[in-house]
Amino acid sequence: MQFCQPLYSVLNILILVCLTFAQRDVEPNQDVYTIEGRVFPPDGPISNSWYSQTRILANGGEFIGILRKDNSFVINNVPTGSYVIEVVNPTFAYEPVRVEINSKGKLRARKVNYIQTSTVDPVAYPLALTPLARHRYFQVREQWRATDFLYSPMVLMMVLPLVIIMILPKVMNDPETRKEMEHLNSLTRYDMPEMSEMLTSFFTGGEKQKVKAPRKKKIQ
Repeated sequence: MQFCQPLYSVLNILILVCLTFAQRDVEPNQDVYTIEGRVFPPDGPISNSWYSQTRILANGGEFIGILRKDNSFVINNVPTGSYVIEVVNPTFAYEPVRVEINSKGKLRARKVNYIQTSTVDPVAYPLALTPLARHRYFQVREQWRATDFLYSPMVLMMVLPLVIIMILPKVMNDPETRKEMEHLNSLTRYDMPEMSEMLTSFFTGGEKQKVKAPRKKKIQ
């Protein structure tokens, strides 16, 4: 166990050196700044792998920060510009934050809004990033429920007519309800002409044919 501790520290140093060379080159005369913050772990006990699996990325990996044991992080050698800070963890999801550094070295943090980019919703700086929820890599299998059977169209088509047949006679036996139904029927009754008369008037132009009476013959 004592032999593994020096090896672990050497590996951390190598990782930091590799990340430093992996970042983009900065001009010699260009001013660089530091982005600081803190990443809060999820509630409950956490393992040491949570620290090793968590990375802080600026603009998708253009600059990289490593989480410390006190949950703080620092991204060094960042020039002026706008950067989206993301916490990458395979188990928990974090809300990204946009950090803007102006030419005077002033840092301002705000929420990321890809739809309305001009909207400014400020966030406190140094950053304090909390987990939103767990990542869901698989969809939960649907379980059978009794309500699925009751709300199915076939069951409703069979049950509703039976309910209407059982309830409608009881409703019609009520004298007040019967009077209301008769009153509604009288209001919705229309004197409609017969179909034969409508067709005859349509084809004859609305004029009824006059039936000629037979002439009487004169008796000589």
